[in-house]
Amino acid sequence: MKTSNGVVAAPNPLDFLNLDALLSPDERLVRDTVRSFVNDRIKPNIGTWFDEGRFPRELIPEIADLGLFGMHLEGYGCAGASAVAYGLACLELEAGDSGIRSFVSVQGSLAMYAIYAFGSEEQKNEWLPRMASGKAVGCFGLTEWDFGSDPAGMRTTARRSGGDYVLNGGKAWITNGGIADVAVVWARTDPEDGHRSGAVRGFLVPRGTKGFRTNDIERKISLRASVTSELVFEDVRLPADAVLPNVSGLRGPLACLSEARYGIVWGSLGAARTCYETALEYAKTRIQFDKPIGAFQLTQEKLVNMMLELQKGQLVALHLGRMKDDGKITPQHVSFGKLNSVREALAICREARTILGASGITLEYPIIRHMNNLESVLTYEGTSEIHTLILGEALTGIAAYK
Repeated sequence: MKTSNGVVAAPNPLDFLNLDALLSPDERLVRDTVRSFVNDRIKPNIGTWFDEGRFPRELIPEIADLGLFGMHLEGYGCAGASAVAYGLACLELEAGDSGIRSFVSVQGSLAMYAIYAFGSEEQKNEWLPRMASGKAVGCFGLTEWDFGSDPAGMRTTARRSGGDYVLNGGKAWITNGGIADVAVVWARTDPEDGHRSGAVRGFLVPRGTKGFRTNDIERKISLRASVTSELVFEDVRLPADAVLPNVSGLRGPLACLSEARYGIVWGSLGAARTCYETALEYAKTRIQFDKPIGAFQLTQEKLVNMMLELQKGQLVALHLGRMKDDGKITPQHVSFGKLNSVREALAICREARTILGASGITLEYPIIRHMNNLESVLTYEGTSEIHTLILGEALTGIAAYK
């Protein structure tokens, strides 16, 4: 970027490569709008919400008014935004807190996307406008207590009983579960379903359905400003039109996971950016041995390494977003981004904590909260090990999962 006299300006420490110039005016508008919301409504309060272990449900209508629920979907009250715009929104939300971004991701990229991609027109019309407006909350039930990385082993079943299905089993670690108005639940069906034996199907289970209950998971020290729940199904009778009709097998839930993972590629970098910016400011103002600690070589090395990985991660995210908008992205590309972004974001947050010293472990600063949150982000939506094996298979053609 040049100044008015034609001299190239010095790099901005907060955007060293001037990545802002790679965004369109509309993309910058989305980013700036969400950033203002996060600065005004989330950052001043998130330390208290995290400390109390409370998800701020009062934010739901405000987030809906911004058009963030299912913003990358078309129609049914959704904004139809680009993948890059959606990614930027995730980045800014997670710059506030991973739990808030997780709420939006689960609502839009898991629950809403499942209905959008695989539901009937009746299911879409019933749920998507309500979810886009924040009047209904969704959750996504795939993971079980004993089956996370290997969802093919799920024990939740849906057997035919006359014209209905009867659902039994349970799901675990379900974001939004305790506040959801509808759960998208994946279960193994029996041969009477007309599909191959044991085919995995998706079901819409409304809150209040007899035999369906939730138990919130307490005593977390990560994602505390987020609702995490167990879903329990005891002879839950569902009509045939509760089935998502347009998918059978694990292809359905895995496609939804790829949508959500894409948001994490961006979102985790938001947490890293907040920690980097906090450490940079602290290093310039914290005095030790009669000078700012930012004057010491070791501190400068830490800041430089943080900035390098943050900017590289943002470049990867932006490139993947452009690929997604062009219809050229694959699940393996998303695994590349998720593995890199979360791993480097967590390293940045840990390095930032060392710069703040003891102050870095208090909720007066955002760093320990982001560190704790990212420990969950590292393992949900596919652990780092699973994404490594996905990439290993892409390189060698050999699956090493079993």
